[in-house]
Amino acid sequence: MKQLIETLETLRLRNIGFRSLTEALDTTTPQGRLVFHMFGALAEFERSLIRERTQAGLAAARRAGRTGGRPAKLTDDDLDVATTLLANPDITVAEVAQRVGVSPATLYRYLPAARTAYTPNA
Repeated sequence: MKQLIETLETLRLRNIGFRSLTEALDTTTPQGRLVFHMFGALAEFERSLIRERTQAGLAAARRAGRTGGRPAKLTDDDLDVATTLLANPDITVAEVAQRVGVSPATLYRYLPAARTAYTPNA
């Protein structure tokens, strides 16, 4: 909304008016500018109400013990198994990922130093 008002003000300074044919809005007149700003204020108010209600709903859900987002792909047990398997240099990261049921990229996301941390005598 702020950008729209600034754009219309820039146009007004260049003697360019805005006229909406469908809403009968004409910013070249004082009445048209008033109506435009009133519509803008109402739209901003509605947006703020929606944001406030959304935040209140998320807070209520957190208090009720619900969290949003996607469930974790790997459990702590899966990570323990993966860490143990990665300690063996004969087992590849792809094989470990297949064993715990994820892609190698997912395994690296959970264990960024998956192979480098387990090099023998490093």
